[in-house]
Amino acid sequence: MGEAGETISWADFEKVHMRVGRVERAEAFPEARKPAIKLWIDFGPELGIKKSSAQLTVHYTPESLVGRRVIAVTNFPPRQIGPVMSEVLVLGVPDENGAVVLLAPDQDVPLGGRVF
Repeated sequence: MGEAGETISWADFEKVHMRVGRVERAEAFPEARKPAIKLWIDFGPELGIKKSSAQLTVHYTPESLVGRRVIAVTNFPPRQIGPVMSEVLVLGVPDENGAVVLLAPDQDVPLGGRVF
């Protein structure tokens, strides 16, 4: 984790679509192998609502996530996670114990806005 990683080009970065969404619905996901929460995230009129599953149970409850803005990668192919087809990858960073802390804008911005 301490490595800077491989240098990429601007064109490589532009291929990754990271967008702002708002959690519209969240539910416990007891069927997941690791504790997780199912999310329905609204990315605005262009993308609409997308589903995801995220291992957020240390710092968040389903109720605390509803209405929260998040950042997610929206152009990965869908991935089957148990009975859920995850359509986006919600982004976070690890706390000192490795638990996920969500990335989010610090001001109210339009849904679907792209990170640049």
